[in-house]
Formats: sequence, C-alpha cells, structure tokens
Amino acid sequence: MKAPQLRIPSLSSIAPRVSTVNTCQLRWASKRTTPAIPQPVPLVPDVPTLLKVLGRGLSQYAEKFPTWNSLFTSDSMQMKELGIEPPRTRRYLLAWLERYRQGALGPGGDFKHVENGEAYLQIATTEAQDSKWVINVPAGQKADGTVQGPDERVRGYQVRGASAITGPYALPLKAGDGAKVQVVEGMWEHRQGIKVDGGERRRTEVRYKKRIAQRKAEIEASRRG
Repeated sequence: MKAPQLRIPSLSSIAPRVSTVNTCQLRWASKRTTPAIPQPVPLVPDVPTLLKVLGRGLSQYAEKFPTWNSLFTSDSMQMKELGIEPPRTRRYLLAWLERYRQGALGPGGDFKHVENGEAYLQIATTEAQDSKWVINVPAGQKADGTVQGPDERVRGYQVRGASAITGPYALPLKAGDGAKVQVVEGMWEHRQGIKVDGGERRRTEVRYKKRIAQRKAEIEASRRG
C-alpha cells in the first residue's frame, strides 16, 4: 500500500497578495512633493493682504490660514473642509497661488518700498538721458538723478507728459511730485466674465429649453390667430 503523498503549497499561494491599486497609490503618495512656498513681497507681506488684493470676497477667509505657509500648502480638499465655497472660488484661489509661485504678480508686485500698504513712485532719467522711467522710492524720498538699469523700473507704470505718472491705482501727488499706490480690495482680481445662457456647462440645456418655449409660444400665437 502506497503512502499518501503530501502536497506542499507553493509560495505564491500562501504569500499575501498586494492589491495593484494600493501599490499604485503608495507609489503616487511617495512621489508627492510639498508645494513650493514663495516669499511674501513688500506689497503683500501677509495672508490678509494677499487675499484682499485677490478680491472675490477672499478676505473673509483670512482667519482660516493662520500663517503664510498654511495658505500655500493647502489643497482643494483642505480648503473645502475650511468652508471655502463655491468650488470656483477654490479654483480661483489655487490658480492665483500657482501664479504667485511663478512670479506672475499683479500691479505693484515688483515694488521694493512699501510702508503701511502705501508705495510712492517717482520719475527718474536713464543714464543716457534719453528717456524717463518710473521707479519706486521709500516714503519721503525723491529719485536721486538717474537709474542704473532696467531692474529699478517698475512694471506697468509710464510717464505721460512732463511729470505725470500713469498706471494701475496710481494717484498723483500734489505739485506733480510723483504718485502714490495704495493697497485696495481686488487690485489683483481677475474679473469674472458674464455668463451667456447659463455658461459653458449649461448652455446647451438652456438654449434647448429656450427653443421649446419659443416653439410653444409660436403654436399658442397661431391658435389664437
């Protein structure tokens, strides 16, 4: 009589199976990096000021972000948990944070001298004396002669006529003594467009309903006639 043969299970049958989905998730999580945190600029030195210039009512959420880092490390889900609604507001804020990381700032983003939310602009001439540039100077000071290079010139502001400075939110000072730019609500805001027929998502549905309503009105009018 033959002795019964013992079957030894293979390693593949007893080894724990790892889900492919879980493996992919672990790999993706391991590759995630912390978003870059840029430095504040003189015009927007803190979270409340940044949210103020971005507009769209974002100032009301300033207390949700106790630090500069907490704002720039938040994602859409975290912002939703903080009560930032609707979704388009979160998308707008996240898009602006990315623009800030890339250095694509709004008016006054390149100012170097800002005090209490106010920046002063003066007119200076180039070394060749062939053109005039607008530069940012500390409060109470005047441009001392010529500028050394284009880095001193502020973007978005020009000289008009003999001594007028024009540009976003530039307020002329008395006696033609330069201009002042003050931080105001929404000065970096991207204005929302006007929705036509419910916007892109609902346009087809809205226009279809309009055609149905118009057709019904035409039928009713023909019956009355």
